[in-house]
Amino acid sequence: MSRSHRLFDLMQVLRRHRGTVSGTTLARELGVSLRTIRRDVATLQSMGMDIDGEAGVGYILRPGSLLPPLTFTEEEIQALVIGAQWVSRQTDVTLSLAVRNAVAKINAVLPPEMRSALDDDTVYVGRCMKAAPPLDLGDMRRALREQRKLSITFSGEHADLGEQTVWPIMLGLFESNRFIAAWCELDSQFRVISIDDLAGVQVLSERYTRNRRQLVKEWHALELRPCNSRAGLADPNVSELTRSPTAVACPDTQIL
Repeated sequence: MSRSHRLFDLMQVLRRHRGTVSGTTLARELGVSLRTIRRDVATLQSMGMDIDGEAGVGYILRPGSLLPPLTFTEEEIQALVIGAQWVSRQTDVTLSLAVRNAVAKINAVLPPEMRSALDDDTVYVGRCMKAAPPLDLGDMRRALREQRKLSITFSGEHADLGEQTVWPIMLGLFESNRFIAAWCELDSQFRVISIDDLAGVQVLSERYTRNRRQLVKEWHALELRPCNSRAGLADPNVSELTRSPTAVACPDTQIL
């Protein structure tokens, strides 16, 4: 590996670690010696990179530091292309347009010899063939960002539950299945709701006052709590959303 590539990779690793990272960790991730890390950090600092730290303590790249011109490996470009295909074919129209715009911006700054990699067709991502959900996923994402309450009604076997108000905290996408993790006002419990089971969804003007990120943390904490009373309840399609591989669904989380 050339020294210029090694310096760029070191910047990328520092950028990925948001806090202080030890020289030993940097050396292990980059496959070089600790002495090389110390020398390369000093080089980057002399070039004007805002890196704080010292040997024996650790290093941190301060926010706002400029990175070298955008470059990608072929594997990185293929990963971006596959990810962009998935988003454009499995989500909503707004995200599909956004990811196409993002790819166009990347194409504009890539070296000419790398641009052909954006047309990679070695991996195919299928399209979601299910009928449109009762609420546009773009509106659902807006409700999550703005912490808007949802008014929902169910179809099928849950139709008798009537209209309910929930606080959406996370949207789950699994193959062609879509789920909402939410706090239910009716019984003060977290629920994982399949969008396929909804007859109607309305984004309300009222916001819930609790912080969405904190609610997600509380929900995850409940799911990791040891319990066995509902071990057979979780749908395999939502297990990744509702629990870790070693945890079971707890009574505080209802799955509809």
